[in-house]
Amino acid sequence: MYTGIVSTIGQKCKRCYSCIRECPANAIRVIDGQAVVIEERCISCGHCLKVCSQHAKSVESDNIKVFDELIPQFDTFAIVAPSFAASFPENYDKIPAALKKLGFKRVSETAFGADLINVKYKDIIANNKKTMISTPCPAVYNYIEKYFVELVPNLVQIVSPMIAMGRYLKANYSNPKIVFIGPCIAKKSEYRDLEVNDAIDAVLTFSEIKEIFNSNNIELDNLDTIEFDPPHAAMGKSYAISGGLLKTAGIESNILEKDLIIVEGKSKVKEIIDDIADGKIKSKFIDILFCEGCINGPAIDSDLNHYARREKVIEFIEKNQSHTDRNVWNSEIYNSRELDLNRIFTPENRRRPMPSEEQIAEILRRTNKYSEIDELNCGACGYDTCREYAIAFGKGLAEDEMCLPHLIDKLESAYTELKNTQEQLTNAEKLASIGQLAAGVAHELNNPLGTIILYSSLIRNELQKIEKDCGDVDMILDEAKRCRGIVSNLLNFARERKLNPAEVSIKNVLSEVIKIVTDTNGNDLLIELEDNAEDIIIKADKDQLKQVFINIINNAIEAMESRDEKKLRIILNNDDSKIFIKIIDCGCGIEEENINKLFTPFFTTKKIGRGTGLGLAISYGIIKMHKGDITIESELNKGTTVNIVLPVSNKYDLKLK
Repeated sequence: MYTGIVSTIGQKCKRCYSCIRECPANAIRVIDGQAVVIEERCISCGHCLKVCSQHAKSVESDNIKVFDELIPQFDTFAIVAPSFAASFPENYDKIPAALKKLGFKRVSETAFGADLINVKYKDIIANNKKTMISTPCPAVYNYIEKYFVELVPNLVQIVSPMIAMGRYLKANYSNPKIVFIGPCIAKKSEYRDLEVNDAIDAVLTFSEIKEIFNSNNIELDNLDTIEFDPPHAAMGKSYAISGGLLKTAGIESNILEKDLIIVEGKSKVKEIIDDIADGKIKSKFIDILFCEGCINGPAIDSDLNHYARREKVIEFIEKNQSHTDRNVWNSEIYNSRELDLNRIFTPENRRRPMPSEEQIAEILRRTNKYSEIDELNCGACGYDTCREYAIAFGKGLAEDEMCLPHLIDKLESAYTELKNTQEQLTNAEKLASIGQLAAGVAHELNNPLGTIILYSSLIRNELQKIEKDCGDVDMILDEAKRCRGIVSNLLNFARERKLNPAEVSIKNVLSEVIKIVTDTNGNDLLIELEDNAEDIIIKADKDQLKQVFINIINNAIEAMESRDEKKLRIILNNDDSKIFIKIIDCGCGIEEENINKLFTPFFTTKKIGRGTGLGLAISYGIIKMHKGDITIESELNKGTTVNIVLPVSNKYDLKLK
């Protein structure tokens, strides 16, 4: 069967997934953000056109074929679907004249084709033992041929009214070309079907014919009212509305009739076909239309609601019923008794293998769904449930980036990572510029400081010889040496430091640091080392890591000066790739507005003369050179936690000394 009637206009598709949600055949796959129609799976129902707000779906058109080939070269007849009154509600009686103005030689009602097939349907309903499914709607039998091949024998082997009318005209006129005009996209696939392609030469939709009227400046209100050319239809005009087939066949249906079921609308059609396949339906005849009557076809192109459209069709039937001479009609029906109105349907299985439960679970895990509670079933991907999406993905009908909540989580994570990277870059730029300034200042200060220390020492030596008080000179020397220490820190900060990596045990490094700090501060300080990590050896610069830990612990000690209990906890943890170090004090804490400034050079919360504001900045640089991370959490008056993360792998590149 010919497919490819519907396609996507790529530049208009906006990743809304409405068409995926609406497609009954799962015939639309998102590829690189575009909802692409899979030709061999498409049943041409046209529902995707109805829901696409961006008009990103196009339908293959026969306009050029009709107006450049058929009409100029042949006697070309138009047959109009009975729902035309719903598409042209204000001036439907002008349609025959408008179509003849376009060049059609005859304009007839497709509804007479419905009259032709009604006797056959009446016989099938009366005599068949198994459940039979009506076949005027090509979207229905396309769906069954492709996805419910076991139900193909249940399809009534009778042509649609369109094919019946086409065969009638070709049997009664000399080699005409027949163009069907209606609300149905699937008719474009039906007339190309090899089983019935002798009847119709082209199909135009009501939407297309309206565009053609506009481009040819045909205003319906300015035309005369003329009748359709014979043969005139009887109750076949009712095919466009619910129960029209049964009405045409002269079969009354009521709510207590268990052998007859009328089903319209995509969701109900899918439900009943599932039920028939499962053996849950025992009725003898199911009249099925994918749309809610042909008056709601995808190309009906009308602003009226369902009930207003129905009224217009009934109005047309009532106005034109008297035009049909029953004797002439009976004669035409009788004379067409030899017309071939049969056809066969062929299974064209388009089912894809069902993924295994293990595959479905793995696909769900890819979108962070590890249990049923994680499955939101929000429908944002176009599928009703997360499981349906996973099945479609397993069948090659969906892609990774369709799960909107998962995509939002990924975007948030990417945004956070980008923000952190930007902050790090900004900090690095600040460090670089401040470092250059610090190097210049340190260089200029070193020489005069050296002179001050030299001559202060000479003066002190001379004073000691004569046993004079050296207190003032000692103060000069102490302060000069403190300045030299500050200058040394400035140089360390400004200099591009090199690492001297070797195999290091973090636990041993911390133990050495704890001993040094404890010896210096006496018994007032209690440091607990909680080792939850394995004895992991990493490659690092031991001396520089010691400097980091000493800086942090000294800061903690100063923060706990006012506390009665000076207690410090150091906790070690690890996983396969990282080692985690927490240094927790019970000190005064840090104000929230200062947290983000702590690694900024020369920023300090200490009293004047107690710190340069370079310790944490230098520590930050050392940890970053080790490919690690350092962060600080603090609560005012409760304490501070410094978190250090270092990579366990010894494969990262370090700047060798």
